[in-house]
Formats: sequence, structure tokens, C-alpha cells
Amino acid sequence: MSAPPPPPPPPHARHNKKDRKGRPRVPTGGSVRGTTVVWGDYGIRLKDHDRRISAKQLKIAEDTIRKRLRGLRFRLYMRISANIGVYTSGNESRMGKGKGSFDHWASRVAVSKILFELKGDIHEQVVRDAFRLAGNKLPGQYEFVKRGDPPVMGITKLGSGVTAEDLKRPRKKLPLEETAERISATTPP
Repeated sequence: MSAPPPPPPPPHARHNKKDRKGRPRVPTGGSVRGTTVVWGDYGIRLKDHDRRISAKQLKIAEDTIRKRLRGLRFRLYMRISANIGVYTSGNESRMGKGKGSFDHWASRVAVSKILFELKGDIHEQVVRDAFRLAGNKLPGQYEFVKRGDPPVMGITKLGSGVTAEDLKRPRKKLPLEETAERISATTPP
């Protein structure tokens, strides 16, 4: 009986590093990077909250899009890559890190990030249908976006009167003059 095949090589040559489970970074500081269509004409964007999506799920979604658009001329761009190794340990093992073996590759996707972009001379309804089918294969809720749609900060779309400055948390300002007057009035001479 032969040994099982070794796991696939890491995407960015990170051989011996195990990542923590972690959570996707949510851009609360005002970043809108990765929320708009850059290379293509249409895109699919994660809508509900951050997810960890496996490479297998991404591959199935990509194959679904390609199958729906078979025979048409288009270019599909993947905006995320599965670059995090997921390790699993068996039952009844002691607590702590470092005992698991490689299971699969995954990607952390923050809210409002574009997953796929598509460029081509295809009718919008056909692309919408392909992205709808792909979104059904992926965990989470997704929305269809076009080139020129406004960027998103968190879950709020910028534009139509909403700016990035409006969404940033206002800093608390101390009333220095009033505080100085109160302190001088209460201290004895």
C-alpha cells in the first residue's frame, strides 16, 4: 500500500508556517480597496459579512461561470487567491496549536470585496445569470456590480451624497477653554 500523495505546494512558497484561524480584516479605517471593478466590465461582490472560502469552492464557482458562458469570448479575472493553508487535527487530541496536518487551501474574504471580474462583449443579463449561479455555489450572499459603480466602505456605498469623511468615526474633541475655566474657578488662590 503506497503513501498518500503530498499536499500541493504552497502558493507563495510559505512551506513551514501554520496560520492561525483568524478573521478577515474588515476595513474600518476608511479603505475602499478591492470593492470596485478594476480590470473587467462586471464583477461579483461579497455582500453579507466576511467569510473563509476554500480553494475548492472558488474553483467550483469559476467552473460554473465558465460553463454558463461556454462558447462566448470573455476573460475572467480572479481577484482573490486561496493562499492560507488550513490544517486539521483529529479528535481527542490535546489543546493547542501544531498537531494538525494539512487539509486544504482557503482564502479570507472581507465584506464588500470583489471575487471575480469578467471582461467581454457579452450581454449584461447573461453575465448576471452566470454570476448568480456562481454565487449559489459559494457561501454567503453576493451582488452583481458593474464598472463605474461606487466603492463600498464596510457595507455602505459611497456616492449620492455619502463621502468617506462622513463615514469615518468622529474624534472626540475636548473643550479645553471650558475645562481650564472650571479648574481655575475651583482651585484656591
